[in-house]
Amino acid sequence: MIGKTRQIDTEPRGILVPHFATGTFRHERLAPCAQLAGLVEHYWYVGWDMHGQAPQQQETLPHPNVHLVIEHDRDGVYGVHTARYTKLLAGQGFAFGIKFRPGGFRPLLGRAVAGIADQRVALAQLFGAQGDELARQVRACAVSSGPEAMAAAAQVFLLSRLPPADADAEAERAAALVAAIAADPALLAVDVLAQQAGINKRALQRLFQQYVGVGPKWVIKRYRMHEAVAQLQAGTAPDLAQLALGLGYYDQAHFIREFTALVGKPPGEYRRAIA
Repeated sequence: MIGKTRQIDTEPRGILVPHFATGTFRHERLAPCAQLAGLVEHYWYVGWDMHGQAPQQQETLPHPNVHLVIEHDRDGVYGVHTARYTKLLAGQGFAFGIKFRPGGFRPLLGRAVAGIADQRVALAQLFGAQGDELARQVRACAVSSGPEAMAAAAQVFLLSRLPPADADAEAERAAALVAAIAADPALLAVDVLAQQAGINKRALQRLFQQYVGVGPKWVIKRYRMHEAVAQLQAGTAPDLAQLALGLGYYDQAHFIREFTALVGKPPGEYRRAIA
């Protein structure tokens, strides 16, 4: 029996435009059934209607996750996106996605996840006719039902490909290490993470390339930037010097350069833009 999904109510991280001045925008996340919890972090759905309004640009700072995404006119598996992701929302549209846990897509891909970083691979290329059928079902749900029906179709698809329990212990190890980085803002060095993992630095890097798709240093820096954005959005950030220091930057100018390169504007300007 397939378990039902449930809504996730916690605030998502990484969305750089938290609200739009015009048009409508809907964002939902659904937890997977228990059978898929080792592979899938959650399902997500975004829908927008900008009819009669100027197009709006949404930007995100992606996480170290692989996504399977279906839209009205395209589909694919997207490897970890290392830069800022930008999409212009015009007219009316939707996107449904499966956000895999770090390491969760490796058993389905059968090779190093780093090989698809910053790439889109069509569903048919990976899954043949069954990938096309999933896309058809999800698009039909966009017309007749909604996100829960989309997630149900995705679950049937994934359960038919579920690897045996404990088939790849390294996938779970990679997921646990990424979770440790996300949970501990003070974890700022790859050497410290390797020590906690009980493996040498080179082995840690190989593990991340195989199962996560990017290196551990990238993951540490990305979650550090997620924390900076979250504090600025919540209005809880101290002055920029203290914010930089709290995130492990001993040079405020270095923090500002990295933030600007990734977010597209300096932290002070970003704080004013979302106020």
